[in-house]
Amino acid sequence: MARFAVLNRNGDFRALYHRGKSQVHPALVTYVRKSRTGYPRMGITTGKKVGCAVRRNRCRRVIREAYRALLPSIQGGWDLVFVARHRTGELKSTRIRRIMEAQLRALGVIRPKDGKTP
Repeated sequence: MARFAVLNRNGDFRALYHRGKSQVHPALVTYVRKSRTGYPRMGITTGKKVGCAVRRNRCRRVIREAYRALLPSIQGGWDLVFVARHRTGELKSTRIRRIMEAQLRALGVIRPKDGKTP
């Protein structure tokens, strides 16, 4: 199992929410911001509206697994925050990975498949 850097300071989350770029989907919201670290860092938020603790933990597991599959394609230093929504717990990690990949491509974190720069 590959390890990755996590965001866990409130100030990091707040900076992303206020100064980062975002993409919205009914199952997942993604915030990104360029950082100076040289490697990607990731944080997950699941509010109580998502459901009980079991459902929130499932959402976090699904998001972590989808991120783990995309991690090799993320180059450079980026801070990313994924916000789980109610539909996140109903979907498999492969579907969340496709949603996450589309959002990260639109935000410029992952390069387009044709190799051209956005």
